[in-house]
Amino acid sequence: MKRIFIYSLALLTIAIIAAAFVWPWMWWVFIVLGPLLVVAIYDLLQKKHTILRNYPIVGHIRYFLEDFRHHIRQYLIQGDKEGDPFNRMQRSIVYQRAKHDPDLVPFGTIIDVYSEGAEWFEHSLAPLDPPDEPPRIRFGNAQCAKPYEAALLNISAMSFGALSKHAILALNEGASIGGFAHNTGEGGLSRYHLKPGGDVIWEIGTGYFGCRTADGRFDPELFEDKATLDVVKMIELKLSQGAKPGGGGILPGAKVTPDIASARGVPIGKDVVSPARHGTFGTPIEMMHYIAKLRELCGGKPVGFKLCIGRRDQFLALCKAMLETGILPDYVVVDGNEGGTGAAPAEFADHIGVPLREALIFVHNALVGAGLREQIRVVATGKMIDGFDIARALAIGADACYSARGMMFALGCIQARTCHTNRCPTGVATQDPWRVSGLVVKDKAKRVASYHASTVYHFQKLLAACGFESPEQLQPKHLKQRISAFEISDYARLHTYLEPEALLQGHAPGAYRDAWAAADPGSF
Repeated sequence: MKRIFIYSLALLTIAIIAAAFVWPWMWWVFIVLGPLLVVAIYDLLQKKHTILRNYPIVGHIRYFLEDFRHHIRQYLIQGDKEGDPFNRMQRSIVYQRAKHDPDLVPFGTIIDVYSEGAEWFEHSLAPLDPPDEPPRIRFGNAQCAKPYEAALLNISAMSFGALSKHAILALNEGASIGGFAHNTGEGGLSRYHLKPGGDVIWEIGTGYFGCRTADGRFDPELFEDKATLDVVKMIELKLSQGAKPGGGGILPGAKVTPDIASARGVPIGKDVVSPARHGTFGTPIEMMHYIAKLRELCGGKPVGFKLCIGRRDQFLALCKAMLETGILPDYVVVDGNEGGTGAAPAEFADHIGVPLREALIFVHNALVGAGLREQIRVVATGKMIDGFDIARALAIGADACYSARGMMFALGCIQARTCHTNRCPTGVATQDPWRVSGLVVKDKAKRVASYHASTVYHFQKLLAACGFESPEQLQPKHLKQRISAFEISDYARLHTYLEPEALLQGHAPGAYRDAWAAADPGSF
């Protein structure tokens, strides 16, 4: 389609020039339109900017306004409804790192360090040099036959269907270049996840997409065929997600293309429903046995589960089920309610689920108090953008992190907020062929890898500035928070941290003790 448009513009330019030899006044038309036609052809042929490929000439207005906004950022950031840490400032950082541009901040801090909630780490007067190699995190406990050495930061769950095929290809190729993992999201393991050869974490949701029978039940044979592929490194059972915990979903039939139908194992053009809960298991104990089954079918690879924390007694019921059955997942992914999605009701996005920091501390405490933490990794996800976000998550309870928003920015997402309309202007969150074709896979893959490498490097620099040699040295006491205009504390004092096996020995404080008593491994 774009090629036809380019040919048409070229022919129009030639026609205007030819007509000018017959009607001299047409030279004025050429003087006015000629440069615009040349710019349009250039925009369509270049491969660096998706906006210009999809919207020639007009796209330059957007870049002009972006540059103008950059120069008056201090004025525009104020009043941003999402807050400056995660919107304009952070998006700008991702763009710069993805493009290898300097991401230095002039004139000091942008955030208000005297406002309530401001956070920081205290540096050392004997800082270290950052290590030459980024850290790797081993996933796989004693029950896992094929542990996986994962990167500290990986791509969070985003399904093919929510994202375009070019976006999936670019993410996976970026993961292959940078040596990190790509989570498929619950939309199935598509050929676009497999083609570049990047490490894959296959997420299994309530719809069992990619491993389901015709009536939507889990198909162990289909699962085994795909889960044993070499590029599939871990399996992730999705219970809920931060943006819409406790809710199911529907993909309208109009969006179910042959590619998406193939990846999900559903009919073309028919509505696809994701139930709110799993049908394969109904209790915490049954869930542990299902995890054991998944681990057996995938050949002993790490198997974990993802959730947004809701009722505390229900997560503690999972811990009790682990103890009762002796079956331990290899990892738990904690998604905060600030996590994103292509579409969710405002009530769910804003008012359901526990925010990441509180949820992360709770999950860490629950596993410590049940004597399980040493055997189970914890992954944090939900607005993870820069090296400070990683350091904060690790200090309060995580072992590794996922990022979705940052990776989308690296692909060129401009937060147009049209994900649910199929009209994403950057070709990231759409299935429209015209818009998708504007996203050049090779270019965006390099940007994804560059953003990842730069962010992990800056985390390592932050760690070294604090005088630490490894991420394991970060503790809650190292993370400071302003709690009023005249009072500062740290996370170790602001939050309760349990002693090992405190829940088992009855030494946990009241709220944990009551939730533990209410937890039933035989029922959710």
